[in-house]
Amino acid sequence: MRYYPAAIALSLICAVSASVGNGATVAPPDAAVELREQGRVALAAGETQAAIDAFEAALAIDPAYTTLYLDLAQAARNEGLRGKAIHYYREMLSRDPNNFAAISGEGEAMVEIGAMEKARRNLAQLQSLCGDSCEETRALAEALTKAPEEKVLTAEAVTPKATVTQN
Repeated sequence: MRYYPAAIALSLICAVSASVGNGATVAPPDAAVELREQGRVALAAGETQAAIDAFEAALAIDPAYTTLYLDLAQAARNEGLRGKAIHYYREMLSRDPNNFAAISGEGEAMVEIGAMEKARRNLAQLQSLCGDSCEETRALAEALTKAPEEKVLTAEAVTPKATVTQN
């Protein structure tokens, strides 16, 4: 009982010092930044595989350099790998849940694969976070309006013709 105030003070000091350490951000190493720039140049030149290699090398140098996931997702979308791009966007969102670029990019990739309802959910999330004037919101809304509505083929629409053949 007499150690109770000391225990509370000690636990408060531990809690405050732990939360301060988690909030600090560290600049990525110069080598990782240089590799990212090389990857962006390669991606702009249409050399997608070289860009992916540079981004992955930068991520190996600094695994906490989370904006690389956005670059990897864009490279995957350029290669036509929508599922892999969605994976990278979700990895970014697991590290930064309110990243507008990741939410918008994931929504655009969803539109590309035809998952319109999920893309609309991303749009609603963006609208609630940053409003309609946000660049990412406008980009996703434009992608949704440009997407053609594909007619879904249902089982009722296809009726098999019964034919009888003799063996």
